Amino acid sequence: MSPPARRPAAARPRRSPPAEQPAAPTEGGEIAGDLTPFVGENLRRIRAERGLSLEKLAGLSGVSRAMLGQVELGQSTPTINVLWKIARALGLPFSALISTGTAPGATVLPAARAWILRSRDGAFTSRALFPMDRPRHVEFYELHLAKGASESADAHPPGTMENLVVTHGAVEIELGAEVRRLDEGDAILFQADVPHVYRNVGTSEATMYLVMTYAQR
Repeated sequence: MSPPARRPAAARPRRSPPAEQPAAPTEGGEIAGDLTPFVGENLRRIRAERGLSLEKLAGLSGVSRAMLGQVELGQSTPTINVLWKIARALGLPFSALISTGTAPGATVLPAARAWILRSRDGAFTSRALFPMDRPRHVEFYELHLAKGASESADAHPPGTMENLVVTHGAVEIELGAEVRRLDEGDAILFQADVPHVYRNVGTSEATMYLVMTYAQR
């Protein structure tokens, strides 16, 4: 039987782009979908190397066994908060879970192909400014925070330091009862092993650059 004739291109109905399906869970923001298989592979390898069962890691991290299993199988795109909980439980830098195993040598990171981490409402974005080829004790990020928005961060592994500079706008950093305001050009260095909040108190989107340093073990 001959295949049916194709309809002329002009007569084909135009399809609307498919609605983006939210990753599960969505609380706390999403990490770029392209990283999902790498996260799963890294988590599965690290857990096997340490002889940890899913149940044991779930108890250490506070992330359910079901979610850990879905992450390892690449069936769920983990949120930023979920990855931080796993990294803290394993005593590893964040980059240990998102490393992609690229080749050594000089690496160009084109802005057009950057992996962007977003909050659930899109008001906060973070772009890694380092190649995700291996775990690192020092990480470099570009951050954007919408006008009037705030972003809460859980405590990072013990000994973690954040060195942040505001290049546009005005931001408050809340560290427990302590609040520090940073205007354009101001920088701050603080221990990030406690919960903290970034808050845009300016009149436009704020841009920041962050160097995160983990304690050497």
